[in-house]
Amino acid sequence: MIFTVAIDGPAAAGKGTISRAVAERFGFAHLDTGLLYRAVGAKGGDPVAAAEGLTPADLARGDLRSAAAGQAASRIAAIPAVRAALVAFQRRFARAEGGAVLDGRDIGTVICPEAEVKLYVTASDAVRAHRRWLELSAQGERVTEAEVLAQLQERDRRDSERATAPLRPAADAVLLDTSTLAVEEAVARAIAEVSARL
Repeated sequence: MIFTVAIDGPAAAGKGTISRAVAERFGFAHLDTGLLYRAVGAKGGDPVAAAEGLTPADLARGDLRSAAAGQAASRIAAIPAVRAALVAFQRRFARAEGGAVLDGRDIGTVICPEAEVKLYVTASDAVRAHRRWLELSAQGERVTEAEVLAQLQERDRRDSERATAPLRPAADAVLLDTSTLAVEEAVARAIAEVSARL
């Protein structure tokens, strides 16, 4: 069975948590596409060469969830040649036998416009900043919630305004605002959308 679930949205909205839960519930493969860009940014050097030579080991680095890796990912994701190098990999993953869940910023609009389910997961800036601040603090990063908010807003602006594959919901995506939802509620809504189309 080929069945693709595309989950897009800004940072810290909950798309990763929801994506992993949906993949586990249905036995689908999962790809956090942001890790591809974080890994390319973390490798340093020429970003196009880094994207073309990306390996599974690069995706297993322990520093890919840091604030610095996130900022690097956003910067290199604006480079068309980097995006082109990673698009084919993502499309093959999405349409492989057995079903797949991909989360990112342009899955439903660019990578898999034919996805059977498209979700756009979002939350208010304040809620997202608080979530990311808790996550970074737990990792030992010393950063204020106000700094995290400023970084998120800058990244949102850069991701939304880039010429290539800007962050935006697909026209046929289901909007899932997690601002006031518990994790279990958000996951249940996503699972219901997938179940309805299977």
